[in-house]
Amino acid sequence: MQNSSFWKGKRVLLTGHSGFKGGWLSLWLAEMQADVYGISLSPDNNPNLFDAASVASVINSSVFCDICDRDALAQHVTAINPEIVFHLAAQPLVRASYRDPLLTFDTNFMGTAHLLNALRECSELKCAVMITTDKVYKNQEWLWPYRENEALGGHDPYSASKAASEHVISSFRDSFFAEKGVSISSARAGNVIGGGDWSEDRLLPDAVRAWSSGRTLEVRNPNAVRPWQHVVEPLYGYLTLAERSFNDASLAGAYNFGPSHEGTDDVRFVAELAASKFGGGKVVFGAAQDALHEAKTLRLDSSKSRIQLGVKPVWSLQESIERTMKWYRKFLDGADARKLCLADIYDFEKRLPLL
Repeated sequence: MQNSSFWKGKRVLLTGHSGFKGGWLSLWLAEMQADVYGISLSPDNNPNLFDAASVASVINSSVFCDICDRDALAQHVTAINPEIVFHLAAQPLVRASYRDPLLTFDTNFMGTAHLLNALRECSELKCAVMITTDKVYKNQEWLWPYRENEALGGHDPYSASKAASEHVISSFRDSFFAEKGVSISSARAGNVIGGGDWSEDRLLPDAVRAWSSGRTLEVRNPNAVRPWQHVVEPLYGYLTLAERSFNDASLAGAYNFGPSHEGTDDVRFVAELAASKFGGGKVVFGAAQDALHEAKTLRLDSSKSRIQLGVKPVWSLQESIERTMKWYRKFLDGADARKLCLADIYDFEKRLPLL
């Protein structure tokens, strides 16, 4: 089980708390009675999990601030003086990064630098988990999974900005935090699914929008292979990394959090299974209508997080898809979003090994 006694009363800063993963993590931390302080942009789509689950009502403070605003961010961060930080605020979409590359680099690269610089003034800081992505690796389109010591790089602006942020994280860790005994780590998760995501250009949110309105889902790259996992899987990894590194800065570094080999599959499989679990939905597979580059194959090796942190995948890809589509179906039928999230978290915790 997750160690709730550790989190009770811990002062936690969570950037990106108004987003999909940030909303789930806020609810989980609040349930463990952590003191959660959120900094984020306001939600940019409707519906969104932040409002649907009333995230602001269960955390200590919710501030809407652009992490690109260095002075405002520093003021908020130093006022909170957190013990633990989860940095999830980002421009998270590959295709959006083509439309506005400078915003993507400003947010993902300089935003990360602004936050780390502000954290230098936080006297109570013990550890920070900086969330990047599985797409930080220089994609070679090979069949074997990427490990944490593989070369970083990125073709599209999103991947490149996240790879660049890894260098910022490493530099600040070595230059400013290691000597203080503060752990600064990066977390690289696979393709995350789960209820409450309404982002654009993501497979299952696009599917739910289409099928709930009687339209056909159009899939542009059905043969693309990705490491899929339910949102609670990497969040558990982030929580475990923070908990373990709180008093052990030697654990600082980069960690992959991905599914087992069986959790890596192509878009076609995920779309077809999602349609059946949603209760029906039409899918048309075809080629992309534009020339934007997207990686064909991406797999993660998560041996390091398994060996050093004891984090292992819990739910299969099939169960993750079924739970995700059940979440959306129940929400569309009027169920409470927060209760749906907490039900999944409780079920996940029941499957974890006892401490």
